[in-house]
Amino acid sequence: MTPQTPHPLPDRPLRVGLIGYGLAGSAFHAPLIATTPGLRLDAVVTANPERRAQLHHEHPGARALDTPDQLLADPDALDLVVIASPNRTHAPLARAALRAGLATVVDKPLAGTAAEALELCRLAEARGVLLSVFQNRRWDGDFLTATRLVRGGALGRVHRFESRFERFRPKPKAGWRELADPAEVGGTLYDLGSHLVDQALTLFGPVETVYAEIDVRRDGAVVDDDAFLALTHASGTRSHLWTSAITPLIGPRLRVLGDTAGYVKPGMDPQEADLRAGLRPDDSRPWGTDQPAHYGTLGTDESAITLPTDPGDYPAYYAGIAAALAAPGTPPPVDPHDAVATLTVLEAARASAATGTTVRLD
Repeated sequence: MTPQTPHPLPDRPLRVGLIGYGLAGSAFHAPLIATTPGLRLDAVVTANPERRAQLHHEHPGARALDTPDQLLADPDALDLVVIASPNRTHAPLARAALRAGLATVVDKPLAGTAAEALELCRLAEARGVLLSVFQNRRWDGDFLTATRLVRGGALGRVHRFESRFERFRPKPKAGWRELADPAEVGGTLYDLGSHLVDQALTLFGPVETVYAEIDVRRDGAVVDDDAFLALTHASGTRSHLWTSAITPLIGPRLRVLGDTAGYVKPGMDPQEADLRAGLRPDDSRPWGTDQPAHYGTLGTDESAITLPTDPGDYPAYYAGIAAALAAPGTPPPVDPHDAVATLTVLEAARASAATGTTVRLD
């Protein structure tokens, strides 16, 4: 899919090294990198034999490497490193890539703490290299639609923003996201909660207070699987955010309420399901197109219309990365300092839930 805004392209394809070929690496990053003009998936770090076989089938031109050290041993052979490995590795791998002078993209969350994330921002600035965070859900069709309505004044002055990423998975799945060690940075708050908070900050700006309820609900679970956050923005808007693995009846994906109209949107953006099913943005079909059954409603109870969802556009993220690398000085599609702000809110949410109080941010 060609981005709506043309971007300058580099003189030659930029060589991308990808660390990790689990769900994030194989279903999100690799397909988007491989289909972005100006980028070439050059090498992938995965020692898992099954994932290597999958890589050779899906991207036969990419080299398979055993360790990140092998990838970073020759920084002149790469133009960009993408980190899609488990959360606990994000900060140390990003630090190593930046110290090697390589532009770096990190899947969310950027780090386990806001302090670590800020350290990485300062390291990138000191080295003069690009650092960005893969907050792909800024390009969900529902969020793009809500952003257009809010910024275009279609809702009037917005006083409440409700956003949910809910699932029904009553039995914990195996994997590092379900491990109790805090160093793993597992649990739903830092997983889907990173997207929810990033969207709220992107749309309504800085937060003054945070109240949160964070729980472990499922039998056998050892990390948070159910969370609610109430944010008060400096603008006066209040954001109510839910993320849960124990929701048998899913609520609206978005509800945005203004003083003249509201927007309510059911259903999930289709891009994740399409990517996981093996569909690609360069296929001969529209990309990011929502199903009519999932269109939202715009207006009031007395006067409302069904509103088609704007197409989702995950490809825009890596198109923006290619543009930023091709034209020094062009900002990346996600400023890494935004990740610091998101982690600051998530840390405040943990403090709020632990004490049962509302936390005020400086």
